[in-house]
Order: sequence, then C-alpha cells, then structure tokens
Amino acid sequence: MSPDNIKIHTTNWQDHKEVLSEIRRHVFIEEQNVPEELEWDEYDESSTHFFATLEHQVIATARLKSDGQIGRMAILAEYRKQGIGSKLLHFILHIAASKNIDQVYLHAQTTAIPFYERHGFIAQGEIFYEANIPHRVMLKKIC
Repeated sequence: MSPDNIKIHTTNWQDHKEVLSEIRRHVFIEEQNVPEELEWDEYDESSTHFFATLEHQVIATARLKSDGQIGRMAILAEYRKQGIGSKLLHFILHIAASKNIDQVYLHAQTTAIPFYERHGFIAQGEIFYEANIPHRVMLKKIC
C-alpha cells in the first residue's frame, strides 16, 4: 500500500458524522480507553473535518478547529506507519493556510511527539494528561 493510493477529503460533522465517529470510536474509545463522554464535544459541529480513504474505505480522520487546533487525528491500527498520517497532516496544514491561520497547535500524545517534530512542530510546556493519556502542546507556524 502506498500513500499515493490514499485520498483525503474535507467535510463537516453534519455530512459525515457516522464515518468520522466510527474511526474515532475504534481508535480512541475502544483501543485507547478514552471515556466516551470525553471523546465527543461541542467543537465537532463547528470544526472542519478530514477523512482519508483507501479504495473507498475510511481509514483515518482528523479535525481543525477555527482557532487553529488540529485534533482527533486517528488512523486505524493496520494503516499506521505507512505515510498516511503525514499525508493527512500535510493536507490539514494546507487547508489551515488557505483559511489564513498563521499558526496551528495540537495536544500530542507523548508517543506521537517524534511524528509531529518531523513535521516542524515544536513542543511547548510540560506534560499534561487528557483522558489519562500524557500529552504536550505542540505549535507550528505555517504562514
């Protein structure tokens, strides 16, 4: 499988809630034991959402809030470490730039910090916990 076979789509919560929530439920709630009440929030309705497909199967998702926060980036386990996350992140950064967002940020799980560093993000501050998972804030200027 090559990242070239992956298609990235931009959407909103209303149009694709079912497929977006399916990926997030699998990765965050089932795999990482995030409490369901912490996974769904008021930002889903107002965020720009993204999903990646391989041969019409949804395999990854993420969202971009209007303040520049990238979040809820989730890739099904069998598709990780194949360049899909990089392709998805590059696409999100392009969309953020087109919205005149000059800096993006995210709450990276500490295990994902090296991935984001490879994409130019810089860790800020101390480790904190979200859903009992250690995170750090990471920033990237894009304009």
